[in-house]
Amino acid sequence: MSTADAGLADTKLLTADDLLRLSAEGVRGELVRGVLHETMAAGHRHGQIVVNLATELNLFARAKRLGTVVASDSGVWLERDPDTVREPDVAYTSADKIPLDAEIDGYAEAVPDLVVEIVSPSDSRRWARDRAQMWLGHGAPLVWIVHTDTRTIDVYRPDSATSTLHEDDSLNGQDVLPGFTCSVSSTFA
Repeated sequence: MSTADAGLADTKLLTADDLLRLSAEGVRGELVRGVLHETMAAGHRHGQIVVNLATELNLFARAKRLGTVVASDSGVWLERDPDTVREPDVAYTSADKIPLDAEIDGYAEAVPDLVVEIVSPSDSRRWARDRAQMWLGHGAPLVWIVHTDTRTIDVYRPDSATSTLHEDDSLNGQDVLPGFTCSVSSTFA
């Protein structure tokens, strides 16, 4: 065993329950294979974009009774033993995966059908690409990465080339949210 491995062996891995307890104590973060990755509040602009997209998606999904939309800090339990809990900025999950009347007190255990991540000024392009690939790797069929600096949105699908939408384009729910559209510019309004 290397010295690095010995150090990891001595580290107590956290569980999803530990993360919930820490969250109640004011600790923000995600759990990646039992290791806490603390996060900071992303700021006002980030919050506005979360609300804009979550509102558009929620109005559409609720009206058609398609599924649920959650925003920041809701958490998705992706792996167990050791536990991984990730927090998308916005997520839509179909009623096929989480029934509309479900009351989930902890973390959802269904991978969202659509994940939206807003890139903060401190995040790199590589972080954004890796984040999208992480969600796709766990089975999310559609990921939108919102770039506040360029006012663009990258659209990721499994086994497809990434496309970039600009302010004069429209977001499309594709087969994940058939019929959903909203202007990219309204995301940043």
